Amino acid sequence: MIPTDPAEREALAGEYVLGTLDAREARAVERALETDAALREAVAAWERRLAPLTEFALPEAPPPGLWDRIATALEGERPAAPVPVARRPSGLWRAWALGATAVAAGLAAFLAVRPAPEPRLMTVLLTQREQPAWLVEAEGGALRLAALNPQPVPADRVMQLWALPQGATAPTSLGLIPAQEGRLTVTPSGVRPEPGMLIEITLEPPGGSPTGRPTGPVLFIGRLSEARGS
Repeated sequence: MIPTDPAEREALAGEYVLGTLDAREARAVERALETDAALREAVAAWERRLAPLTEFALPEAPPPGLWDRIATALEGERPAAPVPVARRPSGLWRAWALGATAVAAGLAAFLAVRPAPEPRLMTVLLTQREQPAWLVEAEGGALRLAALNPQPVPADRVMQLWALPQGATAPTSLGLIPAQEGRLTVTPSGVRPEPGMLIEITLEPPGGSPTGRPTGPVLFIGRLSEARGS
């Protein structure tokens, strides 16, 4: 069901473009896009707004020799002509079978103990008027922020970034956001990004909050969720 409230529709369009909707919700949006011009416009606006943020995706070179190993595996060597079973010593087959079993067992153990990749988390920090202001992406324990709608900050105030994990009673400061800084990366030391974690930016006096807790108004707020493909 596509919401009729403008703020909720705007948020839904943003989540669709970011890929944080589950498969069922994403399919519902895709069906609605065929007939809902206003929703199409909202999705297009989000795509234009977020397009510059593809710079977050840093290029990664493949491991050395990977392409050579793939090419070798694809080409392979032509198999030798089969040798009659009667001419093969039975011990050779037993050794081969035992070796293959050991390799298979080792591979299964490796797959069992190999840690699953950490989920990629994202959120859009919204203003009190539900306008998108910052994109936050969490991966590998780090938070990357990019301003979607830069706003001026009073000369006698600074922006401070906070994180509130689920179940915590007070937010943890993640540091100050430098003035005029449109992008930054933060590696929290006291908390680890997780689904459901609340991220907020408050307005504080120079040097940050003197109490270790937010003292100024909350400018932007959002909650991390796992980014899923549609």
